[in-house]
Amino acid sequence: MIKRSKLFGNKTRVTFCLPQDSPAGSVSVVGTFNDWVPGTHELKVRKDGTRTVTLNLAPGHHQFRYLAAGGVWLDDEHADRIGPQGSELVL
Repeated sequence: MIKRSKLFGNKTRVTFCLPQDSPAGSVSVVGTFNDWVPGTHELKVRKDGTRTVTLNLAPGHHQFRYLAAGGVWLDDEHADRIGPQGSELVL
């Protein structure tokens, strides 16, 4: 799931969230906003078992994917679109 909140100015707070049961192990969100570097934005486990990370992103077109332990790549079905390069957000 993806949650968006407009911030003062032109940025948007985007929370990337995965359910507790999938996938196992550590997960990072990687994309054009962090040069596709794994581990830069690792999702943290919350009290309810979900895993989230929140980023403040500038307006524009952002491509991203989740990278799970073992090199497993995942797209987000709640993204604005899923293209050949993965999930996409338009802010």
